[in-house]
Amino acid sequence: MSFAQLFRTKAQNMLGVDISSSAIKLLELSHSGNKYKVEAYTVEPLPPNSVSEKNITDVEAVGEAVKKAVKRSGTRQRDVALAVAGSAVITKVVQMPADLSEDELEGQIMVEADQYIPYSLDEVNLDFEVQGPSESSPEHIDVLLAASRSENVDIRVASAELGGLNAKVIDVEAYAIENAFSLLAPQLPNAAKDMVVAVFDVGATMTTLNVLHDLKTIYTREAVFGGKQLTEEIQRRYGLSFEEAGMAKKQGGLPDNYAPEVLEPFKEAMVQQISRSLQFFFSSSQFSTVDHIVLAGGNASISGIDQLIEQRQGISTSIANPFANMVLSPKIKAQVLSNDASSLMIACGLALRSFD
Repeated sequence: MSFAQLFRTKAQNMLGVDISSSAIKLLELSHSGNKYKVEAYTVEPLPPNSVSEKNITDVEAVGEAVKKAVKRSGTRQRDVALAVAGSAVITKVVQMPADLSEDELEGQIMVEADQYIPYSLDEVNLDFEVQGPSESSPEHIDVLLAASRSENVDIRVASAELGGLNAKVIDVEAYAIENAFSLLAPQLPNAAKDMVVAVFDVGATMTTLNVLHDLKTIYTREAVFGGKQLTEEIQRRYGLSFEEAGMAKKQGGLPDNYAPEVLEPFKEAMVQQISRSLQFFFSSSQFSTVDHIVLAGGNASISGIDQLIEQRQGISTSIANPFANMVLSPKIKAQVLSNDASSLMIACGLALRSFD
């Protein structure tokens, strides 16, 4: 067992690199005063099936895409923060005596971890973060324990290294989204304080729901649903290759029947997926409603999807843009970044780890 840098980092200015099912999303931020600045970013498509449902299946192909992303972005930075999917991580809040030093705490966790982790401890990467005093016992602190099987971490590190990068931090996608959400909170009433907010990241093959209460993650759920279904339907309907269908989806130029016969049914399916995920959340928590929905991921940019969800769910809905109050480097095209902004939540949360 080793302590992965799942939470703690001393490194400065790391790239945030999100390895999703369809693309490498790379982002470099800098910070001066109270403003963040986007220094570099790129979205580099991945070869089909090199990542399947958040699992890397072709490390060489992913490494090659990372290398291309680094080159295209023009960044000189080589240290990087990566993330593993929530489904690949076990988290547990444990209570520990408040008077332990950091070394004693680490020793105690090493001793006790095997009762919380269902794998052999020599197969996992483990880390912890002190959450603060325990509500139920003042002499104790709550410690968040996170463990992931070493293979999940190692294959991401290997992909980054093949692309010429050094992995300094391995985070968890849900915490990266929570980190990036801190940039969206000021756009919500009362800066999202006391609010229950559902963040839906609808990617190419997976939809992840993260529910935050008072800016902290309280629930996550992954489902197999994404924009690939729309691309495949375009491919089938109009006799295009998968790549051509993907381009046509982004750039337009499809026949007139595309919107009513292909796009609208997909939007309806997305609304149903969101409704179903919320029902799962309500049935497993004390909450029976959410105050706001944030749409992230590539499919958040589908025209009118936010209004449709707001109308069907009766819940105010917005599209994630963590860069709304950032300064942009001269080489960044504002319109291009704006189009990609909703799909860069995880990369943004990872890049923010530079400033912990």
